Parts: sequence; structure tokens; C-alpha cells
Amino acid sequence: MKLHLAALAALSIIIAACAPDASGTASAVGDLPRATPDEIIALVAADPRPAVVNVWASWCGPCRSEAPLLRQAHAEYGDRVLFIGVDIQDTQESAQAFIEEFGLDFDHYFDPHREVPAAWGGLGVPLTYFLATDGEILTLHNGILDERTLVEGIDSLLAGS
Repeated sequence: MKLHLAALAALSIIIAACAPDASGTASAVGDLPRATPDEIIALVAADPRPAVVNVWASWCGPCRSEAPLLRQAHAEYGDRVLFIGVDIQDTQESAQAFIEEFGLDFDHYFDPHREVPAAWGGLGVPLTYFLATDGEILTLHNGILDERTLVEGIDSLLAGS
């Protein structure tokens, strides 16, 4: 019986730690706007910079691992490269918490039905697309980014712009 009570207490702590903030305070991020694949292409084409479009989800472990790398890359290259995040198959609340947790201060869009990867190709999450200034997808990286892959992709974008 003691073992069951200890397990129940541990489970309660885990659930409480993973639950959304119940304080009633609004997220600083706000609801992410929805965008279709064509709308994302149009956003890129309307900007003079090439783009890195990262498809992620708050429940994705590898996405959590690469988020600090994307934050750092945006801080370093954001004046020359447009960064866009696309949150898929998630909830607005979880997406907002993820963005706040990792300090991702570039634009993010909500794609609850996985329309972007369905149209652009790629399996699972994370996915990272490197786009030319006209919105053409030049490269797709399936899976977690490492620093070298991200920097090489950005360098290639900048060399071509």
C-alpha cells in the first residue's frame, strides 16, 4: 500500500509540473495565426531575405533540443535571414508555452492539420526548410538540426542571395 501511495504522489507531482499554468494569466505570445503553405511562401517572397522555416511541435523532444539553436541563429542572422516557425498538430496553449520557454522571438504560425509538411514534403518533426527570397524551397532537413547543418544551410542561403 505504501508503494502505491508513493507512486500516486509522484504521479501527482509530475502531472502538476506538466500542466498548463492555471493562474489565469494570459500568455505574452497570444494565439498563433494560422497560415497555409501558400501563405508562408507569400510571406517569404514579400521579404527581401531568404528564409529558414522550422516545423516543430511542443510535444516533440528533438524540437525542444534544437529550439535554443534556432534562437541563437535568429539572434545572429535575423537581420539577413527571415526565420519562421510552424507549429503542427498542437494546441495554442502548448505552442505559446513552448515559444515563451525558449524565448523564440521570431514569427510563428499554427498548422494544426500538418498542411505545410503535407504540401512541402518531409516526415515527422522537426523539419527545417531553407527558402530562397522568392519562396522556392532549396533544401529540406528532416530531423533535428545541429549547429553545423544550420550554419551551412544559412551560409548557402546568404551566398545565393
